[in-house]
Amino acid sequence: MSIGNDLLAQRIHRELLDHSDEELELELLEDGHDLDAYFDDHLEESPERQARRNYFQELFRLQGELVKLQSWVVKTGHKVVILFEGRDAAGKGGVIKRITQRLNPRVCRVAALPAPNDRERTQWYFQRYVSHLPAAGEIVLFDRSWYNRAGVERVMGFCNDEQYEEFFRTVPEFERMLVRSGIQLIKYWFSISDREQHLRFLARIHDPLKQWKLSPMDLESRRRWEAYTKAKEIMLERTHIEEAPWWVVQADDKKKARLNCIHHLLGQMPYEEVEQPSVQLPQRLRHADYVRNPTPREILVPEVY
Repeated sequence: MSIGNDLLAQRIHRELLDHSDEELELELLEDGHDLDAYFDDHLEESPERQARRNYFQELFRLQGELVKLQSWVVKTGHKVVILFEGRDAAGKGGVIKRITQRLNPRVCRVAALPAPNDRERTQWYFQRYVSHLPAAGEIVLFDRSWYNRAGVERVMGFCNDEQYEEFFRTVPEFERMLVRSGIQLIKYWFSISDREQHLRFLARIHDPLKQWKLSPMDLESRRRWEAYTKAKEIMLERTHIEEAPWWVVQADDKKKARLNCIHHLLGQMPYEEVEQPSVQLPQRLRHADYVRNPTPREILVPEVY
């Protein structure tokens, strides 16, 4: 597949714009979400400007609902596990970042496990994931999960046929056991096209801020696109169970995928707004004999800016 220089340049520009938008999200939070002030100063009126404004407005609204969901989870002692699966560069990390961005990391945390070490390879396959499961009042987001066995391990030959089949025999019962224990399990597959992944990989190659995201395994996965497709289809067919169904997010458009996923996630739980106690800032205690000592100049960070 050949990609023209103009198209590649446009894609790199879009990726850089998306990266700058991540920082903008945080800045706008501090500025009271004054979207018009930002766009009036930086962009002329255009469909792109309106689309970005709409994206931010809806993202902030959904993140406000996630904060309400968090309070409800804490109050009710609900336990939630959310799995994010998909091809490399499908946008899993982007939606996880937007979900957790405004939440308390003690309530909502991310589990992104590295490749198993020598000891873990001898354990029951699911053992290393169990320690990351939530207690009451917690949400755990798995950035890839036990489904590695049905995907990368199968395609790359890191498991044999017997281990592969044992996974499919075990995983439905394992997940039903989690649900019976009171854990709500939600599974998302982020789906992107062959062309879109190719463009995202090229953009990463040409963006020094994102080159670190490309590992040799990612590049090899690109070569084995068809094998991954077959593995994904088998996985979805054999592990789509009533207690924990799969949900597929169309992810060729990153921002739409984020909004659609968060909107769907909010609809999976019967949360309601929890009334919060009013907070009063206490008066600071002052003592006549208190004197604040000056900071030694030699330990001050130079004010370059």
